[in-house]
Amino acid sequence: MSFIDLKQLPFVGMSYDFVGANHGAPFSAYIVNARPGQGPPLHKHPYVEVAFTLEGCATITVGDEQREVKAGSIVVIPANTLHRFVNSGDTLLHQIDVHASPRFIQTNL
Repeated sequence: MSFIDLKQLPFVGMSYDFVGANHGAPFSAYIVNARPGQGPPLHKHPYVEVAFTLEGCATITVGDEQREVKAGSIVVIPANTLHRFVNSGDTLLHQIDVHASPRFIQTNL
């Protein structure tokens, strides 16, 4: 069993990185705090990712589709599908991106 304070996780770029393999968990997660205009490059993973938007709004691209998401939105991103998000609001975007892998595997384009 692990008890972790968010501030104990590494903060890289715009998110705290929870690497499941480091804590005996079969999944990993980015706990995102993105400023307006901030977001990752177009990328893909060899596993499913689920993005939970908690606060703020974003434009998310999944494959050929682009949508606006806001607090309460959940997006399921299939394995090997190109995707990205950009904070399209004027406040911080808080989201939790759960990766179905104990380690992050990401290919940026």
